[in-house]
Amino acid sequence: MWNEPPPPSPPARGRRDWALVGVLVSLALLEGAVRPDMPWRAVSVIVTVGLVPTLLWRRTRPLLMVAIAFTTSSVVPLFMDGGRPDAYTMVFVLILVYSLFRWGSGREVVIGLAVMLPGVHFSLAGAPLAPADAVGAFAVFFSAMALGGALRYRARARMRELDQVKLLEREQLARDLHDIVAHHVSAMAIRAQAGLATAVTRPEAATDALRVIEAEATRTLAEMRAMVRVLRRNEPAELAPSRHISDLRQLAGSARVGPSVDVRLAGDLDDLSPSVGAAIYRIAQESITNARRHARHATRIEVLVAADDTSVRLRVSDDGDTASPRQVAAPGYGLLGMIERADLLGGTCEAGPGPERGWTVTAVLPRVGAAT
Repeated sequence: MWNEPPPPSPPARGRRDWALVGVLVSLALLEGAVRPDMPWRAVSVIVTVGLVPTLLWRRTRPLLMVAIAFTTSSVVPLFMDGGRPDAYTMVFVLILVYSLFRWGSGREVVIGLAVMLPGVHFSLAGAPLAPADAVGAFAVFFSAMALGGALRYRARARMRELDQVKLLEREQLARDLHDIVAHHVSAMAIRAQAGLATAVTRPEAATDALRVIEAEATRTLAEMRAMVRVLRRNEPAELAPSRHISDLRQLAGSARVGPSVDVRLAGDLDDLSPSVGAAIYRIAQESITNARRHARHATRIEVLVAADDTSVRLRVSDDGDTASPRQVAAPGYGLLGMIERADLLGGTCEAGPGPERGWTVTAVLPRVGAAT
């Protein structure tokens, strides 16, 4: 416990703290005016009013404020001929005890205990309290300590939970960036290669390739800006632009360079969970990108999405040459991202050589997704 660091970023002093001090000072003055049995009325009020401002520094200097309050309460009776301040408003000292255990470091807590316990014992020893009252006083004192410690460790657990959420969000952002950039940049690279190959013999083909590159670059910028906009607004839901099953049709078509893409949708796909629809789209997009980049002699990529009452099944396959064992054993970030997307939603994703030739990616997700 001695090496326990203080909690980070304690709240700054604000209007509520000043209001609390004002209310307690007013209560101390009122108690001194209306309480007829208060011993050493003037001294009790002065000591109480003088110690109330320690609440303003209870978060940033908890040990010092506790030391001031308890030392003062123990020393003042020495000059009062056996009397002692007895103001009910002094109960605010429990707030200082709580603050020490909530905001102090481990060594401050230990030193604070060494200061507080003798002071409490000295105060109770000089007061005519029954044993039951003394036990009750210690119970209240230790309750303030326990509450501060409990809230301290509850806040720490919450911080660990938030750190875990941030880690998951970074992983999701990495997957989304990979999918968006890899898909569009791969399309631009393929078109650029085709343009360079036909620039001399067919200038019009090179012009078409430039138009396609411009369109892909525009779409990439639009998706990247949408992602940055979501991040700047600090919205915790979706980090990437929202995609749906219907957007898969935009990936279909016959390409002048590379394999064509055929998209087929079957079953009831209207009421899918948005997270499931976005995951299906991203997995299909990444699978198409990988097929265009790595499938040798492929002429066709088939995308099939079929849904039933409980799940959605995605199958992306190409007719290229069968992948080598080395390719199968060395998955990249794209494949890992697809597997993670499916796993987060309670589904599965597998990739490997097709039954006859080419490469096949299969993903099965529940219709409603899983709580993550």
